[in-house]
Order: sequence, then C-alpha cells, then structure tokens
Amino acid sequence: METILSINGLHKKFGKIHAVNNVSFEIQKGNVYGILGPNGSGKSTTLGIILSVVNKTGGNYSWFNGRLETHEALKKVGAIIERPNFYPYMTAYQNLKLVCEIKGVPFSKIDEKLEVVGLSERKDSKFRTFSLGMKQRLAIASALLNDPEILILDEPTNGLDPQGIHKIREIIKLIAAQGTTILLASHLLDEVEKVCSHVVVMRKGVVLYTGTVDGMINSEGFFELQSDDNAKLENLLAQHPSVSTIKLNDGKVTVYLKGTLEAGELNRYLFDNGICLSYLVKRKNSLEEQFIQLTSNQPEN
Repeated sequence: METILSINGLHKKFGKIHAVNNVSFEIQKGNVYGILGPNGSGKSTTLGIILSVVNKTGGNYSWFNGRLETHEALKKVGAIIERPNFYPYMTAYQNLKLVCEIKGVPFSKIDEKLEVVGLSERKDSKFRTFSLGMKQRLAIASALLNDPEILILDEPTNGLDPQGIHKIREIIKLIAAQGTTILLASHLLDEVEKVCSHVVVMRKGVVLYTGTVDGMINSEGFFELQSDDNAKLENLLAQHPSVSTIKLNDGKVTVYLKGTLEAGELNRYLFDNGICLSYLVKRKNSLEEQFIQLTSNQPEN
C-alpha cells in the first residue's frame, strides 16, 4: 500500500512549551485517519508543520514515499486548517472561480465539487448569506477543486449544530468512498469513531496510540455475568488464564479480559465447574473508555 505521508520524530517547541514531542506515524493511501486529542495536544501544530505553515524544531516528514519535494507534494494536497475565508459579497460559484484561477484548475470542476458538498442549489447565493455549516462545506469544495490525493481537515465540525455536524460527516464519508485519503484533527471521540478507519491519539504533544480504530476499541472486550453464587463465580473466573480483572457491581460480575475468550467457551468452563449462569453478555470497550484509559495513564509534565 502506498505511503502518502511519513512523519518521523517530529518536534516543535514554542519557548518552554514542547507542543509536538517526538511524533511519528504514517498515512497510507485510501484510509481515513483521525488525529484525536484534547485542545492543546499538538494536533493543529502537527498539521501546520506538514503543510509548511509552521516551522519544525526537529525531526522530519516526507510526502509520497519521498518522491516529491514538499512544495510539489502540496499540489496534491487539499487542506482546511483555518476558518473558511471567502469574499462575502461574491457568490459561491464566483469564489470558487477565483480558487480555480489560483490553482490553475478548469472551471468545469466547480459544479462537480459543489454537487459533492450539497451546495449546487446555492451556487449563485452570496457567501455572506451562508450558515456556518454551509461555509465549511464550501471550503471543502474549494479544497477538492484540484482533485487532491489527500484531504486534510482541522476540526471540520467545530462550532456546528447537530444537523451541520451530520452533513459534514456524511460528506467526509462520501469523499473517502471515492478514493481520497483523509486526515482530520478532532477532539471529538464520536467523530473519529463514526468517520475514521485509523486513529492517532495525542496528549500534550505526545503520541499515545497509533493504529486502527477497531484495534483501539479493545478487541478482547469484557463480560457481564450473574449467577446464584457470585462468590464461587468470582473464584472460578480468577483461575481462568484469559481473565484480567473482576469487578462486582449491582449484583453483576464484570470480567475484563487479557486474552481471547468466547461466550460459549466461558459458559462451558463455568458449567463444568458447577456454575449455572442466569445472565451472560459480552461487550466491547467503547472508544471513549479506551481514550480515557490512555490519557489518564500518561503522567503530568
């Protein structure tokens, strides 16, 4: 699989603040990546560095397996890292015509990209009449005009109402389905879980996790159990090699795993040892639970 972007040991210091601290990860073609972290985690600074609007302090990055210099590679990149900035007295179509002239893109692309973001019917409306969500969608259309290989979005749904958030997320999914690689920064767990295939978790400039979203949502999961003899149940569970932690809450025994264990296998093990379960459910840890666990385990500076 082609590597679109490779980041190795990236650093950025603003005085005493280490905003980006030894950050490394790769973006592979055809996936949707989320850089997830609270405000101040270094997400936007990392994007600024790879887009050549922020100077790095150390480390390196390369585009398209190092085949292209950064200024050439950025011609294949579409990005929105600030609030949409268009002429308010001009229509959506007129604003995109200006972008086409700057990028050397044929005007025929305008209608195509307005259709992608659902603004075809408003192409002759002045920008100043647009809602915040429509302004963001026009910015996405602008970033898509040159048919980029990768689209970079910094907090794409920030400040939007629920309807606007839903619309932007659907557009991102559509763009990804058409084969464009996407990298977005977000502090919203829900956004990453619903939109992204891969995630990079950052806190205070440090990468805590990089990999698939499914991989982060603990594939081993956990069980909720109940029987007539929870004391004996807990004792048997503690002896099982796949069991990590056992907790009792409201009459139910919660069992966290350290290895693969299917419900049928666990039920058989307990039955063979004299326990009949009245309740058995297997669940997966949510992205939120995993994120909290990751970030709370990192020591304070």
